[in-house]
This record gives sequence, structure tokens and C-alpha cells, in this order.
Amino acid sequence: MNAKIEKFIFENIDKTVRYSPESGGTLIGLPFPYTVPCVSDNFQEIYYWDTYFTNVGMILIGKTEYAKNNIDNMLYLVETYGHMPNGNRTFYLNRSQPPFLSRMVRDVFEQTKDIEWLKGAYRTLEKEYRFWQTEKLSPSGLNGYLGYKVLQDEMDSVTKQFCRRCKLDADRFVSDEQKRELCQAAFSMYESGWDCSARFVDRGHHFNAVDLNSLLYDMEENMRVLSGYLFLGEDALWEERKQARREKMKQRMWNEESGLFLDYNFADDSISTCKTTASFYPLFANLATKEEAARAVAFLPELETAYGVCCGEKQDSRGCQWDHPNIWAPQQYIVYRALTNYGYTEDALRIAEKYVKLIDRNYEKTNCLWEKYSGVTGGIAQREYSTQCDTKMIGWTAGVYIALSEELKKTGRM
Repeated sequence: MNAKIEKFIFENIDKTVRYSPESGGTLIGLPFPYTVPCVSDNFQEIYYWDTYFTNVGMILIGKTEYAKNNIDNMLYLVETYGHMPNGNRTFYLNRSQPPFLSRMVRDVFEQTKDIEWLKGAYRTLEKEYRFWQTEKLSPSGLNGYLGYKVLQDEMDSVTKQFCRRCKLDADRFVSDEQKRELCQAAFSMYESGWDCSARFVDRGHHFNAVDLNSLLYDMEENMRVLSGYLFLGEDALWEERKQARREKMKQRMWNEESGLFLDYNFADDSISTCKTTASFYPLFANLATKEEAARAVAFLPELETAYGVCCGEKQDSRGCQWDHPNIWAPQQYIVYRALTNYGYTEDALRIAEKYVKLIDRNYEKTNCLWEKYSGVTGGIAQREYSTQCDTKMIGWTAGVYIALSEELKKTGRM
């Protein structure tokens, strides 16, 4: 790890910790201290999928307590609301985010070996699984980012914002019915974490997302393993669920022509043509066969640049922040783990090295870690918000930088 960046991270980690046990305004109080992505005024909540990548780094540098506190707060939110919201704000209660909680629990348990803690966490994870299998299950038998309560007085504002961010013509959505449908699509994309991208545009609530179903397969595997640790005798049940999901995904999502698992539109029984890093999630979750993994690796050059992997192919880009050419920390980590899971170590290390060097170069110029970068220029990507990061310590960038730096160090590349 670059010594300057290491110093920067250690100087700022504690400044990202918040303790707000009482609710106030839109903020939902949490019982334990938690990490937020930034030191200053932006993103001052705990976020669901962001925190997984932050935790990966925290554990590696000995801050397991921070990771465990984050998880305990998430378990509290699942117990309170029946699911882990997008974040601890009241306006996030209508949606979740990619379900990484079981993996987070497993990661921390394998550090602490705290069986009593795991017993409670396991039962709460069952509740989260029930949420996805009831509230987010489509007629295809697979899951989607779908099902939201849309309030009449929010339709105009959500429609306007979503059209701006997704490069849509707001004049196309005139009637209440059209706006309500678009709001369903908007909340679906926000729940996916890919806000916004060419993957779903205004049809996200009609899709079974390949990354979501891969993560739920991963959850079923994690629960199988955790059940074994606890001697609950539920291992076979989780294995059965996992294999059933794999079969459905192969049937609905596998595209032989492209050699990829792709998002499935259950509303019109079609498979998406939009190819993105989401197709590496089946490898991340270890659900792909060796042959399927090899096909995904053959696609890698379509996403890879001199600076890492872009979100998706250039031909599909709408100019949204989760489209080509943007490079985000979580996608680098997912692809890295996907490749190493199937023995493509050199490809994985090449991606890691590109991303770590990208962070190093931009830190030398700006003294900051940024939310996203350009896969074309190797500089800071165009800003989506009023400020992308006029602040310090973007959480998942730091977490992934730590993790990939450590991987490179093991092989003598740093």
C-alpha cells in the first residue's frame, strides 16, 4: 500500500465513525457506532452494500470491531424493519440494496469465532432471506429489485430526478399511471445500487438481476456453512435452495451466444443484451461451472482498460454513472474475486494492479480518494452529485484499495 495513502486512511478512519443512538429528523438511530463513507457532510449514513467493501478493508487492517459494529447495526435494522434498508434514513425504508449481509456475518465470525453472536445473527439472516423470498420474488421463481410503495405526492419529483439521471425524456411520462410505473423503475434501480445505468433504464422492476440472484445464491451457501458451524442440521435445506436457484438461473439467464449470465426480463420472457460486470457475480458466488467461467473471462477484454474494469460495454452506455467508461471500487473487487475463484490468478492480479495504480496516481494529484474514476482518461470521473467527493475517505474506495493492495503484496507485486 502506498505509504501516503496508508497514512491518509489511518488518519481519517476514526473520523468516519458516527454514534447516533437516538432517531432525529430523517436519521434512524442505531445502537452501535457505525462507519459512513465520508468525513464531511456527504453521505452521512450507513449504506448497505457500500459497507461490505468497507468492511473488507477494515478487517484487513485490524479494525474488525468497526466491521462487527456495522453488522450489528444492520442486524438491528433487519429485526426492526424486516429487511436491511438502503441506509439508516426514513426515506430509504422503501428499498434495500444488494444483499451482502450474510457474507459480512461470515467474514466477521471467521475472525472472532463468537458462536453466541452467530446464533443470533443466523436467525436474523433468516428474516432477511424471507424478505427477499416474499417481497422480491417474481413469477419466474427468481428475484428482482421490485415492489415499492409509491406515494402520490412524490411521483412528480421522482420522475423528474430519475429522468435527469437516466437521460430520459420526462415529457414521455405524462399520466399518473406512466409516472407511477416510472417510479417503480426508479426505486428498482436505486435498490440495485447501480443508480443509474443502461442495464434497466425504465424497466428495472421487470427484471431478475443476475447480480442479485448470484448474491442470494451466495447467501444460501453462507447459510449452509453457518448452519454447519451451529450444528443446526439445516445444511441440506440451504443446499437444496442453492441448487434450485442455480438451475433457474441457468434456464432463464444463461445466454449461449454471448457466453454470459445476463439479466432476465420476466415480464416479456426475454434476456437482456446489455453486458456488464454483473455477469461476473456468478463467478464471485461460485455458481458458474468451469466452462461458464471461461466464457466470462473471454469477455473480460470488452470491459478492461488501462485502469481497471468499466461497468459495462461502450456500445451500451447511456452516459450514466454506472455505465462505460466509469470505474468503481466494488466492481474491481467483485471481478478480482470472481477471477481468483476459478484460478485466473494472473488476470485477477492484472486488474488489481491497474486499479491500485489508478488510485495511487490520482491521490498524488488530489490528496483524496474518489468515488469513481474514468476508464478512458484515468482521472476522476464526471460528477453525478453536487459534489462527488469534496471530502475525505470514500469508504468502499479505501476498503477495496486496502484489499487489492494486500493481494498484490502477497505476490510481491508491491
